Amino acid sequence: MAHLCPIGDSSPSSPLLTAKAIFIWVMLPFQLGLNSIKTLTLLAPLSIFADVVDLGAMGVVLGQDVSSWLANKPPVFAFAGPTELLYGLGVAVYAFEGIGMVLPLEAEAADKRKFGGTLALSMAFIAVMYGLFGAMGYLAFGAATRDIITTNLGTGWLSVAVQLGLCINLFFTMPVMMNPVYEVAERLLCRKRFAWWLRWILVMVVGLMAMLVPNFADFLSLVGSSVCVLLGFVLPAAFHLKVFGAETGWTGLTGDVAVIVVGTALAVSGTWTSLAQIFSSSDL
Repeated sequence: MAHLCPIGDSSPSSPLLTAKAIFIWVMLPFQLGLNSIKTLTLLAPLSIFADVVDLGAMGVVLGQDVSSWLANKPPVFAFAGPTELLYGLGVAVYAFEGIGMVLPLEAEAADKRKFGGTLALSMAFIAVMYGLFGAMGYLAFGAATRDIITTNLGTGWLSVAVQLGLCINLFFTMPVMMNPVYEVAERLLCRKRFAWWLRWILVMVVGLMAMLVPNFADFLSLVGSSVCVLLGFVLPAAFHLKVFGAETGWTGLTGDVAVIVVGTALAVSGTWTSLAQIFSSSDL
């Protein structure tokens, strides 16, 4: 929203008074209300609406990328060095931030027997969309590709409509994505009882982090490298090894250990690279 309506002082004295921060403060009361909804079932209509809007916006962006690429093909590079590769892996693995939704969604599913197939199809579709979205954005704009791709679309009603659609998606999906966090926090601090005040505190913390993060891509890479690699690779392999280690044999054992070792190495190296990128950007 801050890109759509750059209000406020261009050089504010505090990161809590920037254009981005002002919009977050305005949206905060509505988010507090949405995040007070107790179950995922009640949030389903909002999530479906947000996903439809998101798919439409992504389709328009892909169309614009193809149009820009056909009109002007900038130079692109498949590989720019190990540092850039680790940074890119961190951003890509950030897609696993939604992995915590799997168990809550299965618990809410009406027919749990079909959940596995539905999950596989959904993840395949999302993987294709993410890959196509990222590849076409880079092919279309090359080195000029920005961390928020919609800012590459320029000005005009179409660009505004796309950015507004993505903002609507983020607004309505936040309560859904925060649900696993609430479950863990309420289990630890409130003995599994619903606690609206705890949810409000967590929403405030997330809002403050959004205000204080200077570069979105650097933050994605840091979270992806440090947290999502552990959630998506290391911990599942470790759990599988602990539960089924005696039954899988040497093949399964070797596979689990390999995933744990490679995932840990990627987490350490990717986190180091992301932190170096963040500190180097802050010095500019």
